[in-house]
Amino acid sequence: MDTHPHARPGILLHDPTLRDGQHAVGHQLDADQLSAYAAAANAAGVPVVEVGHGNGLGASSLQIGRAALDDATMLTTVREALTSSRMGVFMAPGWGTSGDLAAAVGHGADVVRIAAHCTEADVTERHLGSVRDLGAEAQGVLLMSHMTGPGELAEQCALMVKFGAQAVGIMDSAGHYLPADVAARVHAIADAVDVPVIFHAHNNLGLAVANSLAAVDAGATVIDATARGFGAGAGNTPLEVLVAVLERHGVETGIGLRQVLAAADVAADRLMEAPPSIDSIAVASGLAGVFSGFKRPVLQAARTEGVDPIELFLALGERQVVAGQEDLIGDVARQLKAATR
Repeated sequence: MDTHPHARPGILLHDPTLRDGQHAVGHQLDADQLSAYAAAANAAGVPVVEVGHGNGLGASSLQIGRAALDDATMLTTVREALTSSRMGVFMAPGWGTSGDLAAAVGHGADVVRIAAHCTEADVTERHLGSVRDLGAEAQGVLLMSHMTGPGELAEQCALMVKFGAQAVGIMDSAGHYLPADVAARVHAIADAVDVPVIFHAHNNLGLAVANSLAAVDAGATVIDATARGFGAGAGNTPLEVLVAVLERHGVETGIGLRQVLAAADVAADRLMEAPPSIDSIAVASGLAGVFSGFKRPVLQAARTEGVDPIELFLALGERQVVAGQEDLIGDVARQLKAATR
């Protein structure tokens, strides 16, 4: 249903509902839920459906949460449901290994994202090479990208391209950006590389759709979005809304609007207790620039120590805590408690 008379070149929408959404449910999606949503996304023509533990391959652990299913079961289940969509996976070095990558590609992963903190692209070199050797599409993404500027991000993305990445980009892991921030960073990256540029938004400040649109206008051609915004903290860019907005904007996605609305209904009915909302904690996380996936452990630590979770988020932001440093949440909560005595 194209309502724009002069449609512009297409954008590839990458759907991490079954990976980022795991954060919202403690990584407890079961096989029936994975299969139901994957089938609906496939029917809508979603190009890439990403699956896994919220923190990616090999991340299921006591520290950040045990998944209901192991990686092999998740991948096998989703692969069976995807007859035309490609299957994506995500891995952060330190949680996942080369063995996890080989297993994932063996289970049918077509697109493999290797993630690094925004200033540490060098850690992706070996794994991006491994993905290329395995015959899958290798992509590189920079996490917590608000913690450095456009020039540094462009340099880091260019480094990942040198290592073999076939698409590179940034994740607004904390939902901290304004549209102008996104435009400046995506422009810089697009000028520095000759591969597709990726943008992944979170909705802590209510700007996920606007930021995704800014990314498109600045030259990004791979945009992440999830059904009903299902994702960490305040959630991601809602896929069905973005498809509609891009249609209004004259940008082709190849996704059927009615079908993606139906997929979003499946997600709402089958995957989540309630759609993500921008609560006080989400706003604090976005302003503080703290990873959205910290919401649950922050609330738990705040309850345990009897401190204000908003103050805890702001304190974590001052310390520039990043994913993988979950152990610091309790330490900072105890420091806040001691300071108020």
